[in-house]
Amino acid sequence: MAVQNYRDMVEAEAAGQTFFATWRKQPTQTTTAGVWFDLSMSPGLPVPNYYIGSPNAFVPLRQSTDYGIPHGGNVAQLGKQKFLRLFETQTVTAASVPLPLFLRDYQGFYPFIDESVTDEQFLDNTNYSVRYTTGLQIMPVVVAGHIGGGTWFVRYTNDQGVPNRQTPQHVLGTQIVNGTILSSGGAVANTRGPFMALQPGDTGVQRITSVVFEGVGDIGLVALALVMPIARHYIRAVDAPAERDFFKDSSALPEIKDDAYLNLVAYPNGSLSAAPIYGYIRTIWI
Repeated sequence: MAVQNYRDMVEAEAAGQTFFATWRKQPTQTTTAGVWFDLSMSPGLPVPNYYIGSPNAFVPLRQSTDYGIPHGGNVAQLGKQKFLRLFETQTVTAASVPLPLFLRDYQGFYPFIDESVTDEQFLDNTNYSVRYTTGLQIMPVVVAGHIGGGTWFVRYTNDQGVPNRQTPQHVLGTQIVNGTILSSGGAVANTRGPFMALQPGDTGVQRITSVVFEGVGDIGLVALALVMPIARHYIRAVDAPAERDFFKDSSALPEIKDDAYLNLVAYPNGSLSAAPIYGYIRTIWI
């Protein structure tokens, strides 16, 4: 059931169908402007996600087992849907702003993919489990530093079930700190932003089947996360909190699936090292 009006929200809140929680992340890595960074790997609350698992084998992420930003319990068994009502963020570190943020539902990841292996690396989907059937995006995250500059691509099944699709060639970015999103490299050619570009005509990924590092490879490790974009946010300055009311500020409230693992990625204006980023979340279910 979609939220139609304020009455829906007032009635839901009067019935106790709402959840409120705070969160706080404090990166330790020195980042640079124009490169996306995964805050899920940073200390704070929720606890860091270090992308640990058997190399190349899919690991699901869930609130019940892996935490993430809290959003309340499961509601589908009650015949209801959960929605993001409010999201607030702030920071006191001027070097990091303006700071765009993406809230994402992390479905899972393929850990410890070795950039030094130049043979095609086939990925294990035995434990594949996701909350969405369409719209998932590939977010490559540095988990062990490399040199950068080499090229690579990914083969996948798209969200229409068509196999053997292939991303365009991407360049390994040269920001090497853990948490760097590898497909993001500022002005570097063939670095493409917070998600990997897909084969023309595709809008999402069902699962990843293999990875190819070209040339002589590199020395690092990367995790390939499958994520669903939930909401955009933005901290303009350090002089005031930034709150977004999704009923007033958006055409619809974003849905949050049961057991979703929520976390954030950031696009800093400078270094995020020792920059506290904190805020709160409020959800309702109807």
